[in-house]
Amino acid sequence: MLCEMCGKESETVSRVRIEGTILRLCPDCARFGTPIDPPAPAATGAVPVGRARASGGPASHSAGGGRRLEERDLYQDIGEMELAPDWYKRVRVAREALAWTPEDLGKKLNEKKSVVLKLESGSLRPPDALVRKIEHLLRVRLRAEPEATGPA
Repeated sequence: MLCEMCGKESETVSRVRIEGTILRLCPDCARFGTPIDPPAPAATGAVPVGRARASGGPASHSAGGGRRLEERDLYQDIGEMELAPDWYKRVRVAREALAWTPEDLGKKLNEKKSVVLKLESGSLRPPDALVRKIEHLLRVRLRAEPEATGPA
């Protein structure tokens, strides 16, 4: 078996805790930590039942059980929302309704005043994270269902 610290091939390895991490180490490296259990038997190709999962090592990931990774469509999870055509006007109107200056809104969004001014003029399209922050802070919807482009 391989030592997880030095990579040396060893007939016996033991589980050792080093700084909160449990590793399978050769006798030379095992002296650096606290032994967890007696040395494992020499590798014979058979792993004792229950040991593979309890060890937390590579065997537990390849044991065939557990959760399988499945592909998913990220765009399906997002939904069919995009920025409304007048989103920048909505930002300005909502800010003015709260009697905030562009500088006040910038501080609350953790952005510069110039970014707020560019947003309100429509010359800067905000990233999705900023859209969510603006919607939450100003309590306004900037996203809308996309309009149908015609028969498909």
